[in-house]
Amino acid sequence: MNKLPVHKFCTTLKNVFFLVILLSIFCSSSVINAQKVYTIVLDAGHGGKDPGNLGNGYKEKDIALKVALIVGKSLSKEKDIKVIYTRKTDTYPDLWKRGEIANTAKADLFVSIHCDSHTSNAYGAGTFVLGLRGNKKNLEIAKRENASILLYEDNYQEKYEGFDSNSAESVIGLSLLQEENLDKSLEIASLIQNNFAYKLRRNNRKVKQDNFQVLRETIMPSVLVELGFLTNRNEGRYLNSSKGQQQMGKAIVDAIKIYINNLKLNTVGEQIIESSNLEVVEFKIQIASGKNKIPTKSYNFKGLKNVQRVKVGSYYKYYYGVTSSYKNAQQALKTAKQKGYKSAFMVAFKNGEKVAVKDVYKMN
Repeated sequence: MNKLPVHKFCTTLKNVFFLVILLSIFCSSSVINAQKVYTIVLDAGHGGKDPGNLGNGYKEKDIALKVALIVGKSLSKEKDIKVIYTRKTDTYPDLWKRGEIANTAKADLFVSIHCDSHTSNAYGAGTFVLGLRGNKKNLEIAKRENASILLYEDNYQEKYEGFDSNSAESVIGLSLLQEENLDKSLEIASLIQNNFAYKLRRNNRKVKQDNFQVLRETIMPSVLVELGFLTNRNEGRYLNSSKGQQQMGKAIVDAIKIYINNLKLNTVGEQIIESSNLEVVEFKIQIASGKNKIPTKSYNFKGLKNVQRVKVGSYYKYYYGVTSSYKNAQQALKTAKQKGYKSAFMVAFKNGEKVAVKDVYKMN
């Protein structure tokens, strides 16, 4: 036997061996991932002593609960999904309690379900994630939902110390803490909203960010759904009907299933990469974010050089001080704050995927 066939045989054997290893990693990762149970907390807005809005005589608390139960019943049929409700009957859990339920359960997703109202004949479905108010209309919605704190909760000054539902500044601190969840919140919000707008042909009020207390209390990806306007006669009738509730509930269910499947795929991908020992860790300092596309010149960022711009959905995020060293990242954060970016914070990426800073700190 000459050397050339032997070389080819060895090369082929190595390729087959490598392929078997990859398949083994993928299969074992899939088995591990299949054992993961995803916890979804469903929050039916208002309840008990708080009826919510009463447009055209319909009760928001009743419609929200019926839709939440429809969503939960369908999701509970999935082997890898666990459903927890903040309420299953006509009761009123305080807003802080709803968040506590989700946090204690270490939930993977929190979905709060509501119906909207307006003095005009407004109509359509919208989905919200926590953030600074974008405009006056969004603020009015947040103020109405947050009003339950003042009307129906005892000792709210202590439970929500320092929080002003009318103030964008009140939510800045927590928005920064939840920044790592924002991308996933926007992902599930977009999936839900697209189902409302394109599958059910509901008027698209789009995905927005605003200051909802019930979202402020959670520490996982969270969304608040406004099913539609009870004050609009036609939409109120639709949402109060069994057909409307079933359709809206199914739209939410389908979106959550896609979201969970995406989480599974990401997890398997991360496990394969980690098993291949190809870990690349980067720390960055986020100094700004918004819908405006700003040239990354130093004069636009108070003299900071080498600013990186990354587009996430319809938003742009601006990073400074990209480094693989945690120590260097700390210095970059200090520099950014000295330049005036007082709300700047550190983020971490592993193999291009955003992860919690604490998860990669030990690696460094």
